[in-house]
Amino acid sequence: MQSALAPMPLQGFLGGLMIGLAAVIMLLGNGRIAGVSGMAARGLGFSGGAPWVLAAAFLVGLPLGAAMVEWLSGGVITRFPTSPIFLIVGGLIVGFGTRLGSGCTSGHGVCGVSRLSPRSMVATACFMAAGVVTVALPGGGLLKARGNANVGQKVFVRDDAVEGIAPSLTLEIIEI
Repeated sequence: MQSALAPMPLQGFLGGLMIGLAAVIMLLGNGRIAGVSGMAARGLGFSGGAPWVLAAAFLVGLPLGAAMVEWLSGGVITRFPTSPIFLIVGGLIVGFGTRLGSGCTSGHGVCGVSRLSPRSMVATACFMAAGVVTVALPGGGLLKARGNANVGQKVFVRDDAVEGIAPSLTLEIIEI
């Protein structure tokens, strides 16, 4: 199993290539934007748009694709907040934002920007700006954990506790 902190430029490149290819196939093959929020809304019956079977297949394919990567790679390291409440509240806020912005990062950021859509360029700039502001807020870039570590020492943290010293990796550590 590879550490989530290890640099993986080839995997990132291939992942981006596959996302772009999927977006092109969806657009050219069906005349539809491969936006996850729109497909989710259609698949769950909240809105019209793409045929229901296509939207349902798209939704089923997302976790199946993740499971396939997990199986083929021998394991993926994941980290989630300690409370499921944070996940639920965060998901609801994101869902509200995608309806408010008429799309999500995949629809606007991947598909809309590649089509040079002015609305998508503005939406993507807003996504990016909101992320920068969130990290810049007091406490936004700080990680609080209990345990023993020296200042500047690289450590693994899980569930707000220091698990141990991180191996020396060839990557640039930035404060977010």
